[in-house]
Amino acid sequence: MVNEETSERAALPPRDGPNPMWRLFRTYGRPHARHLRVGLLASLVARLADLVPPLLLGLAIDTLFFDRPVPFPVLADRLPASAVGLFGVVVGVLAAAFLVSSVFHLVRGRALNRFAQRVQHELRVDTYDRMQRLDTAFFDDKQTGELMSVLSNDVNNLEQFLMGGIDAASRLSVTVGGILVFLFLMNAPLAVVAFLPVPLIAYFTYRYVGIYQPKYAEVRGRLAGLLARLENNLGGIRVIKSATAEPFERDRVEDASADYHDTYWDAIRVSTTFFPILRVINGVGFVLTFAVGGYWVFFGPFGPFQGTLTVGTFVAFVFLAQNLVWPMSEFGEVINIYQRAKASAARVFDLADEEPAVREDEDAPALRLVDGSVRYEGVTFGYDPDRPVLRDVSFEVPGGTTLGLVGPTGAGKSTVVELLARMYDPDEGRITVDGRDVREVSVASLRGAIGYVSQDAFLFHGTVRENIAYARPEATDAEVEAAARRAHADGFVANLPEGYDTTVGERGVRLSGGQRQRISIARAILQDPEILVFDEATSAVDTETELLIQRSLADLTADRTTVVIAHRLSTVRGADDIVVLEDGRVVEEGSHDELIARDGLYANLWAVQAGAIEGLPEEFVRRATERAAVVEARTDGGGQED
Repeated sequence: MVNEETSERAALPPRDGPNPMWRLFRTYGRPHARHLRVGLLASLVARLADLVPPLLLGLAIDTLFFDRPVPFPVLADRLPASAVGLFGVVVGVLAAAFLVSSVFHLVRGRALNRFAQRVQHELRVDTYDRMQRLDTAFFDDKQTGELMSVLSNDVNNLEQFLMGGIDAASRLSVTVGGILVFLFLMNAPLAVVAFLPVPLIAYFTYRYVGIYQPKYAEVRGRLAGLLARLENNLGGIRVIKSATAEPFERDRVEDASADYHDTYWDAIRVSTTFFPILRVINGVGFVLTFAVGGYWVFFGPFGPFQGTLTVGTFVAFVFLAQNLVWPMSEFGEVINIYQRAKASAARVFDLADEEPAVREDEDAPALRLVDGSVRYEGVTFGYDPDRPVLRDVSFEVPGGTTLGLVGPTGAGKSTVVELLARMYDPDEGRITVDGRDVREVSVASLRGAIGYVSQDAFLFHGTVRENIAYARPEATDAEVEAAARRAHADGFVANLPEGYDTTVGERGVRLSGGQRQRISIARAILQDPEILVFDEATSAVDTETELLIQRSLADLTADRTTVVIAHRLSTVRGADDIVVLEDGRVVEEGSHDELIARDGLYANLWAVQAGAIEGLPEEFVRRATERAAVVEARTDGGGQED
């Protein structure tokens, strides 16, 4: 269940600014801002403590070895007069600085990591929740690997920025800012020399960002394509092996990997060129600072460099300037991490901002069933608006009765029941349950009233017990086992290694098709829905298993509104009413005996399944050939068939 805080985040309006990183911080960072504030404050204290040793070293050299007075009159009277005593104070201050630095680095790490982990966790969960609530049409156009890339790789990229990027940015800001302040306080003319590389670094960084950002966005897209290919192949590994298609699939993976490699290498060439340039600029600045300062110490004032530069000041200056060089070089890496995070945030929010085609009113009432009657009134629908799958479909299923839905492949049978559950909405017409348009009630209550058993019984990785209780996790063991008995599944479950606690494997791979089907039926029995839909529930099993499943269905459908889709017409022979679809239209309706007597499409389909194909009308054979060609063309074009 989604908590109130998650619902509020998920309900925020879509991207309202040009930069997705601002949205990330405003939406997900704000609730955890205290961790960020603590982390940044601790970083400030720790970095300032890190600057104490080089400053103290310069002061100690001048005071202890060159007998110069302490430059701070306020402290001079409070410090020991002897060199040994003053040395002890220096040692104590150094120890305190290292201790303070260590403690605050610990606080910084804990706080910033806490901030990053909470933001990452909530963003991933919210994005997944919004995605899973999208309608089926969204998933028709997306590959699983592509979505996994967003939820995994892109969210992890944000973690890298939130953990490492923010920490590095704060460290660089404090270190560079603090060093520059100290350098100017110590010796302004020499500080100007040390500062000379900064404008040049800023210019190259600006150029780098403009070049790298679009390249990295393309890298993310190529990676999503590669992951989609890998996910698709791993899911179909048995088909690949049975078709001995390993060489072909290796070539396809190699092509996808090569696209990713080439795109990423193009981005790497930019970054690997940029960072050495920064190091050269910083190195030149440091060498110049060292040379100017050294000349000043050895030969005295010259040109704009007037006054006295003591050895201690010069040593402290060199140490601080050295500490300035490497942070400036790392500044480009911070920009790099930020650009990656920005590209990933854009992809995550693009997914989160997807709007479902199936919408419901915020105040839509829950569906209250009386007898469960279902009615289709002039329903027209197409996955592609220019190619309707259903055309003016009308029929009624009185409450508590069973309707058989039959027809050739591609007639639109599965589409009919998908519309009932609002996986899609009709382009024209309406569907009612107990006289109420399904678009006027909440989607959750509608789907909760419908139990669905498909030909491809999907089982989650987990135990038999968990899969049966999926729709009712609170069900007791006794209720789960009772549902299994009614589905005639208890016999084979008892023979499994660990009974109901046996792990079925991904998609139920450790079970046979008939066993998966009976567990799916047990799940529907435990759900106890008012309306049942069976979509080719017995077409993929053997005759004996079909007998067991038919007995399960007979027990389950008693006194329930039931829609049974079947290619095996024997499955619907005893239905109260049978609707025959052809090319998305209702062409016949009646009982089995009435349809046989009519000698139409249903009678011809019955004759085919009975093996009496010699006397079939030529018109039926011709239309069957045409339908097969249309189905093949639609499938090749990525269309949906049922």
